[in-house]
Formats: sequence, C-alpha cells, structure tokens
Amino acid sequence: DGMGNLRVTKKGIRLEGISEFLLPLYVKEIHSRKDSPLVLQSDRNVTVNARNHMGQLTGQLTVGADAVEAQCKRFEVRATDSGRVLFSADEDEIVIGADRLKVTGTEGAVFGHSVETPHIRAEPSQDLKLESPTRSLVMEAPRGVQVNAAAGDLKATCRKELHLQSTEGEIFLNADTIRLGNLPVGSFSSSASFSSSSSPSSSAPRQTIYELCACPNGKLYLSPAGAGSTCQSSSNICLWS
Repeated sequence: DGMGNLRVTKKGIRLEGISEFLLPLYVKEIHSRKDSPLVLQSDRNVTVNARNHMGQLTGQLTVGADAVEAQCKRFEVRATDSGRVLFSADEDEIVIGADRLKVTGTEGAVFGHSVETPHIRAEPSQDLKLESPTRSLVMEAPRGVQVNAAAGDLKATCRKELHLQSTEGEIFLNADTIRLGNLPVGSFSSSASFSSSSSPSSSAPRQTIYELCACPNGKLYLSPAGAGSTCQSSSNICLWS
C-alpha cells in the first residue's frame, strides 16, 4: 500500500500533502488532483530539463527569483483554443502571430534595424505618426508605397528639404484645390528685370492676379500678371536663389 502520505495505486503512486525528495525522482508523468493546481517550489529556482536519447541537454526552462529563462532551439507560445502560434523565437527570427500587437509604452516601439510589414494603422480616433528624430525615415516597396488618410488630412513636414522624385514616371497631384504657399513675389518692369516685391503704396491698384513662373533651377515664384508673360529667367529671385 505504501507508507505515510505515499500510496501505491493501479495508475502509479499517489502523494498526499507536501512532499520533499532529497535525491532525484524519475517518473514519466506528474499530475495534480483535479481540484487543485500542481505547485513546484524551491528556495532557489525551479529548473526543467529535456534531454535526448544520448543524455544531451536539448531544452531548459529555469524559473528564478529575478527572471524566467528558456534555452532551446525554438520557443513557442500557442493559443489554447485553436493551437495557433502566437509567439515563436529561434536563432533566425522572432514571429508574433497575434491578430493585434499593442505597445502600451509612452515612447512607442523602437526598432534598431529595418521593419517589414504589409500594413501600419493607428488606433481608432488616434493619429499615426512616423518619426525619425535624428536620422532619415525611409519607406520602400518594389510595387509602391501607399499612404492613405480616408477621413482626415495628410501632413508631411521636415526641417530642411522635402524631395519628391520619380525616376521613370510622373508626379501626379489630383485635388480640387492645389495651393503653393509662401512663394516669393517679383515685380515686373519693361525696362528692368524682376526685383523682390516691396510694400505696395496706398495709391497703387491692388494686384489680385499673378502668373506662376519657374526659374531655370526649378524654383517657383509669382509675377504680376500682364497682357503677356511677365516671367524672366534673369529675375533677381532666380539669380539669388
């Protein structure tokens, strides 16, 4: 029958209460009672080892006072209902298979290298911000990058220069209103070239129609509209730009 809290049954050995083993215990399976959890307790840490048929260590799980460490070729976390892999890690990559990855830190997510994803979306009623405080922000795709704001504004700001470049195609701006703000205004004279605009006098008629001019280097400026074109490539705005 056994002795003390140790009972011998048809299914194996049954232990009642708290048991302590001073030497190694070799068993095939360890089960708790149906109405109680299984508790493994140690004054230092609890280590679970897995070995192959040659006795070599192939996997190890250590629960310590400061951390939980797992050493194995591949680590997986699966869903209880479907068995789908939620998280896996090996020497080559880390895969997160959850439907939604939520980062609650105030500083967001920091990636030291490249990030590959088919979709980036902000939370409902929240703004999406992609920022590189000290370096450049690069988005690349072999078949194009799409940035879409279905119910709001799309804003791109930078401290120095913003380049829109197409090596083989065209840059297409399609909108009801296209505005170019803060363009310099030149003044036209039939005997002189353009000069920077000065404050209009109270007696001069107010200029309301302008011509959009382009310098040879690509800089745009406004010129007071006339009967003919008032753009000149030798204007002061083009020469000093």
